[in-house]
Amino acid sequence: MVRVTLFLLLLLVSGVVSDHFIVETLPGFHGKLPFTLETGYIGVGEEEKVQLFYFFVPSERDPLNDPLMIWLTGGPGCSGLSSFVYEIGPLTFDYANSNGNFPKLELNSYSWTKVANIIFIDQPAGTGYSYANTSEAYNCNDTLSVTLTYDFLRKWLMDHPEYLNNPLYVGGDSYSGIFVAPLTRKIYDGIEVGDKPRLNIKGYIQGNALTDRYIDSNGRIKYANRMGLISDKIYQSAKTNCNGSYFDVDPHNILCLNDLQKVTKCLKNIRRAQILEPYCDLPYLMGILQETPTNGQSVFPIAGPWCREKNYIYSYVWANDKVVRKALNVCEGTTLEWVRCNESMHYRGKERTKSYVYDVPSAIDDHRHLTSKSCRALIYSGDHDMVVPHLSTEEWIDTLKLPIADDWEPWFVDAQVAGYKVKYLQNDYELTYATVKGAGHTAPEYKPEQCLPMVDRWFSGDPL
Repeated sequence: MVRVTLFLLLLLVSGVVSDHFIVETLPGFHGKLPFTLETGYIGVGEEEKVQLFYFFVPSERDPLNDPLMIWLTGGPGCSGLSSFVYEIGPLTFDYANSNGNFPKLELNSYSWTKVANIIFIDQPAGTGYSYANTSEAYNCNDTLSVTLTYDFLRKWLMDHPEYLNNPLYVGGDSYSGIFVAPLTRKIYDGIEVGDKPRLNIKGYIQGNALTDRYIDSNGRIKYANRMGLISDKIYQSAKTNCNGSYFDVDPHNILCLNDLQKVTKCLKNIRRAQILEPYCDLPYLMGILQETPTNGQSVFPIAGPWCREKNYIYSYVWANDKVVRKALNVCEGTTLEWVRCNESMHYRGKERTKSYVYDVPSAIDDHRHLTSKSCRALIYSGDHDMVVPHLSTEEWIDTLKLPIADDWEPWFVDAQVAGYKVKYLQNDYELTYATVKGAGHTAPEYKPEQCLPMVDRWFSGDPL
């Protein structure tokens, strides 16, 4: 009774007002959802001008004892719904049986919600269904995004005190590598200064994650050579003439520029997200989609040879449907169009866009800071990802100079090699690094049957 009263007082003092909704049915899915789905908004920042939308799914196994994880999708500006339906959430699209103009949904047998409580968040404002009350509040940067997400998490837990004792993890992939370690660090720092409520942080997970802009981008050339996409001759010439640095090249270094032209020619039609899959143009496909309603043809199945970008069209049609938005309890008039990734924020190798400033060039120092904490980390890479190559991830992990506890060896699922792993230990800090064999950017989308056992074993403290 004392605990309940305390949290009621915290809610009143913080101004947190419960604004969540239980979704029982969804268009495209037959019958009642066999899991609990909560959606809602939480106001953050100055005068709560930013309203962050979230999807929350309690663990399907043991919600009161399983880990709680807040999941940050990349971008920046990529919706949590993308992770929900394409990566680690309980639903996915039924591609084989979607016909006509509206997609069908089916259960994801390899959802991480089978072993963890997961909050999927649309952050920052302008992402997914999240919005701001003023035009100025849409402006953001990496540092502010972490601060607002920390604000969100504290308020969410004040509104859900039953999860305060669950082991808490921060998770994310792709661009969210710029957020995951800084947010985890902010949580540990908050505990030290007495922020309320006290968060039961245990560690973090990041996959295929941008961590250091220079290391991750520069590593693509070495990776392309390792995978046979550029010859040893071209690679060695570029390495010599460019002094091993392939970005922000001196415009007077003609030999380097000539080598990089050869590299570009070799990689032009390779799909960076998974180098073995067919390359296709999503904007071109979206143009076809926009023309379809006017010519009376069905949208699904999408004509022509398969490429993964066609899968993403299903989410645009589904998430922008008025009945879907009503079912999810999305506030009317706040977002005119749902997009999987907001291009006005999406990172394209520049310093800023009109609405977003990329002010964190590297999160390595945050990882290094966390090595002094009682903290666990799982870092994984799809080994066919050329967006953030596994070689780059291994390079920045090496800069932490952690003692190896278990050296490089394979890990298995169903008696088959699922990837390779190495474990580091330093006092109370533990880092497990794993590759996922055959996976792209990001791993759970390509190899879900391997990634669920990986994360389940890691959460449980068992060897991968």
